[in-house]
Amino acid sequence: MVPDTPNSFDKLLPDRHPQPDFFICDVADAVLKDLMPTMEHPFYALSKKPETAVRRYEHKGHWLEIIPSVKGQATIYDKDILIYAVSQIMDKLNQGQKVDRRLRFSPRELLIFVNRGTGGKDYNAFVEGLERLMGTVIKTNITTHSDRSAVALGDEEETGLFHLIESAHVRRKDGTQNGRILWAEIQISEWIFNSIRRNKVLTLHRDYFRLRKPIERRVYEIARKFCGSQPSHKVGLENLLKRTGARMPLKRFRFVIRDLARHDHLPDYSVSFEEEGDNVVFTNRGTVTAAGSTETVGHTPEISLHPDTYEKARMVAPGWDVYVLEQDWRSWMTEPPRNPDAAFIGFCRKVFERRGGP
Repeated sequence: MVPDTPNSFDKLLPDRHPQPDFFICDVADAVLKDLMPTMEHPFYALSKKPETAVRRYEHKGHWLEIIPSVKGQATIYDKDILIYAVSQIMDKLNQGQKVDRRLRFSPRELLIFVNRGTGGKDYNAFVEGLERLMGTVIKTNITTHSDRSAVALGDEEETGLFHLIESAHVRRKDGTQNGRILWAEIQISEWIFNSIRRNKVLTLHRDYFRLRKPIERRVYEIARKFCGSQPSHKVGLENLLKRTGARMPLKRFRFVIRDLARHDHLPDYSVSFEEEGDNVVFTNRGTVTAAGSTETVGHTPEISLHPDTYEKARMVAPGWDVYVLEQDWRSWMTEPPRNPDAAFIGFCRKVFERRGGP
């Protein structure tokens, strides 16, 4: 959890859905996952204003060219859609289910998962995000389909061009442009799907979606990728600015980092700034384990369920011994869910849907 320092909680957005609905809990409690390549390199715009200029980024032999559509480059907020998709696909893989590049889902479940509102403007923002993700073309020598990188090919180089999302379909009620969205379906690029299949992913803290500013999200991603489970990681300010992809002078970025260090509200990592040497130091708060998972500080491993939860479990998994299911659920968990009662109900429901009666 974020430390209780003065004003630190004011720097985070409120948790809009602290008690998810019972019947979407299996979605809400999926472990948050992101792709390593997009955490390491600046694929997404940090500005909410449309950015339509072509951008190029180079670092140690890797290069990335981003070609936006007329609606602008995909933003770090649009990335929420792909984080959701990656998380759901990884969750299915971990349960031994078959997956492919196409994913159908309820936009409401996505909005809850990424801590957004569920009003009309939020659904409109979701559709606009789909358009930018589909319109942005990525041209890069960063590969995901094999263990050898393009920079290791000697005098050869492999260049890929792809859209982040290749296709999308949105079904609305009444068949009208302004009708309520019933479901959406997207097909992610082969580049992204290869990253998922090769487990090129890292777990993110749930409070990632509560960070207010795009630059804060980007700095957290870099800290998560490069500090990981190490006690600490030091990076030069100028190098960090380059990795963020932010379009701001170094002087302004120095102020941003000082502000981050003062409020110290990033999840998983504390931020400090060394004036002498112009270095930024990320210190692991102890919430990221050596295995790379994120846990909640102060959580007791003895999760207690409300008595009414067992009755609800019997309703969604008729015929099953709910106490046997509880033992299976506790063994299956990789990290404490935000809402244990809802998570257990979702687990029982999925067992019944997959296996039927005992």
